[in-house]
Amino acid sequence: MQRRFRGPPTAAIVAAVAVIEVVGTVFASARQPDHRPLDALAFVLLLAGPASLALRRRAPLVMLPAAAASVGAYLALGYAWGPVFLSLALAIVLSAAAGKRWQTWTVAGVCAAVLVAAAAAGGDEFGLVRAFAGSSWLAILVLMGEGIRLRTERVAERHRQREAREQAARDEYRLALARDIHDVVAHSLSLINVRASVALHLGEKDPAQFRPALEAIKAASKDSLAEIRQLLGVLREDAPLSPAPPPRLDRMPGLADDARRAGLEVSLTQPDAIAVQQLPDTVQEAAYRIVQEALTNVVRHSGARKAAVVLALEGPTAAGNRGKQLTVTIDDDGAGAAGVPEGNGVTGMRERAAAVGGSLHLAPLDPARPHPGWRVRAVIPVAGPPAGPVAGPERESR
Repeated sequence: MQRRFRGPPTAAIVAAVAVIEVVGTVFASARQPDHRPLDALAFVLLLAGPASLALRRRAPLVMLPAAAASVGAYLALGYAWGPVFLSLALAIVLSAAAGKRWQTWTVAGVCAAVLVAAAAAGGDEFGLVRAFAGSSWLAILVLMGEGIRLRTERVAERHRQREAREQAARDEYRLALARDIHDVVAHSLSLINVRASVALHLGEKDPAQFRPALEAIKAASKDSLAEIRQLLGVLREDAPLSPAPPPRLDRMPGLADDARRAGLEVSLTQPDAIAVQQLPDTVQEAAYRIVQEALTNVVRHSGARKAAVVLALEGPTAAGNRGKQLTVTIDDDGAGAAGVPEGNGVTGMRERAAAVGGSLHLAPLDPARPHPGWRVRAVIPVAGPPAGPVAGPERESR
């Protein structure tokens, strides 16, 4: 898309050119007694050229012909030579910079033809040299305008690309926030729903179940409300783009405890704490959210009694993270999800894994069984230099 050259304020251009042309021509005419003396018509023509520049934004197609006509009429009437050409030169540059290429080259070509014809008719042996010099300057002026146009378009394109990148980054961040909100709400509400159902079912037979159920509901709702407030603050742009530190794997036992309070027997196996601390924050957040969503789906949909969460670092045994990968596996003994369309939660897990260069796979554990169980397995590459010495064996908590 062509963009019109903006440049300095139009009023300043018109005033400056008018002063230069009038004052310069008055001094020049004093040294050219053989030309027609300046009169009222001469000053009208001298001011008509600068006045035409005022049309560069409102009527750019009229600006250049008007300037050329005023300069041509001034010279045709035999007035003294001087800076009268300044308005025409600026009109050529501004017209070319505004993208009016055909009009600019046409007017410049007509002016060059007039110069050559006038020199040939005058019979001056140096007239043709001056005519060709003037034609060259006309071409140079057009090329100057073209250069300004190209530079303006390049600057505008870079600005557009920068805005597009910034908008894409904002959209991606808000998509990540939407995934976080989904994970937090789905996880917390699932626990609240399960504990409330347990309390209602066992309340009459065992009133002692009311208190732990209500305490679990209170804790889950308190934590989720705090996270939701932070995330919504970002969406309202009332908070910075990093409202809270991302969740890390040292919070994984809390996820397991939440699932246990919902009646699911969960075993958790993680690498050594020091090895976990060396993992990049993006990797830890992706793994945490994948486990959170997987356990939420197990609690809500699978009817499982047991779930096993295993996080393992695999790859080169040398010190450092380069070439390593973190595998996240969540197995359950529920009914499985074969033939069930993927929802937002599974889509979010895939997006989180892909965002850090990993992959996500879902499959039944044993298709031959009536209740085959289900496996969610994510493979996340670990990149970057080590943060310290790599720790050794894995530990298991239940």
